[in-house]
Amino acid sequence: MSWAKRRERLRASRGGRVLLGAASLAYGAGVAGRRLLYDLGFLPRRRLDAKVICLGNLTTGGAGKTPAVLLAAQTLRRAGHSVAILSRGYGRRAPEKHVAILLDGQAADWRFCGDESWILHQALQGLDVPVLVCPDRLKAGELAVKQHGRRVLLLDDGFQHWRLRRDLDVVLVNARDPFGGRRLLPLGDLREPISALRRARLVVITHADRVPAAELESLRREIAAINPTTPIAEAMHKADHVLDGRTGTRHPPSVLAGRSVVALSGIGDPLAFEGLLEELGARVAETWRYPDHHAYTERELRSAEALGNGLPIVTTWKDYARLPERWRAILRGDVLVLGITLEFLKGRELWTEALERAAA
Repeated sequence: MSWAKRRERLRASRGGRVLLGAASLAYGAGVAGRRLLYDLGFLPRRRLDAKVICLGNLTTGGAGKTPAVLLAAQTLRRAGHSVAILSRGYGRRAPEKHVAILLDGQAADWRFCGDESWILHQALQGLDVPVLVCPDRLKAGELAVKQHGRRVLLLDDGFQHWRLRRDLDVVLVNARDPFGGRRLLPLGDLREPISALRRARLVVITHADRVPAAELESLRREIAAINPTTPIAEAMHKADHVLDGRTGTRHPPSVLAGRSVVALSGIGDPLAFEGLLEELGARVAETWRYPDHHAYTERELRSAEALGNGLPIVTTWKDYARLPERWRAILRGDVLVLGITLEFLKGRELWTEALERAAA
């Protein structure tokens, strides 16, 4: 049984909630203690000979960091900056200290770099943006500067990474579930207290199109009360293309209109993905949801194939990377991949100005 399912079972009982609550207190003490050690200088923080821009969030997923990192890299490259991305590579199968370096024109295997790093590498082909993958972001950053001559480093999912000093912290907040139940892990989904928003220099509310206006305004007021000086932008995730997983052909999102499909996802916010399919006119006949970063097995795909009644399977780029090697032999019907981009509803100029000022 996965940890996500175990936690849901614990949350369903009073005793389980007490146990998770105690673990949350211990987790919170650990977070606070570690922060104090850095503040007092017992744990050193390092500055690299490059500008460092961090994109992260307060919770354990669903805010849409990967499209935001992709957009940040594109924004900075258009402005003429030499950029590299530093990624932790969650879920990869490689030695802890090994730095995987993904360069333009080179093939990459998600198992050795992580699914999100693989997506960034694929999407940024032709833009000369190396993706360096290692839990030790300082080590990866040093390589990016010394070996690849990069002057701007994008720290992917690094808001809780203290070792590397940065010039800008951008925090993404998912409008659908902004603060992970307002509880720290493992009772809730917060990585650190909501008050940590005081460190942000730009807040981007993602999925802003998926909540009522009054709810969105209430969230803006709450963020402003915590950090009155930080600008707040609003963004949505927009369908960009549909990839035919077998042929590599890209189609406009309208190709899904009127079609019955099976939605397959292992991401932080599957409801947003499924909602987007419906907005494109697809009829979601069946949904298969797995935990974030789930590595699919052949058995799971056979189940999806057997119960899917021959309908096309639509998945995300992040999930497409994690399909087993023999998926083409197991899934006989269409396998379609929905590509998305981050689009600003309000505050695009705040985003551009913040990035260019930090990179200067």
